[in-house]
Amino acid sequence: MHIPFLDKWRERQSGPGRSAAAVFEDHPDAAADLFAECELLRSHAQVAGLELDDTPASLAALDQLLPRWRDDPEVLPWLGNDAGLYLGTVVVRTVPGARWHVWPGGRVVVRLPSGRELHVVEAGIEWAVHGAPELSQMYAEISEG
Repeated sequence: MHIPFLDKWRERQSGPGRSAAAVFEDHPDAAADLFAECELLRSHAQVAGLELDDTPASLAALDQLLPRWRDDPEVLPWLGNDAGLYLGTVVVRTVPGARWHVWPGGRVVVRLPSGRELHVVEAGIEWAVHGAPELSQMYAEISEG
């Protein structure tokens, strides 16, 4: 995943020349806040009368939304990306020991205490495109172990 504004953010955090992965490892709270923004997903949810509060219940509520974004091929991948980051945000905030990890090259995953890595962005895109697996079901499987 390449997000252009991350270059400027990274330079503000620790100067030019450091990878985003290194900066995120040094500033995990800043990374978590950045990934939690999910502006497009949050705005779609708000239009539908849903406020995303970073809880597992909000994932179930997202699963119930009518997928109007599927009618717009330009919005679909971005909304899917946001859905994956939102899933990761809920996991990081509610599963003890879960944390964001950014691989060199920019691949974003959630790493569980067991060492298992969750490719949440890919999962979010699958959800946005196909509606399955549901975000709440993915969370349930993750939180159970």
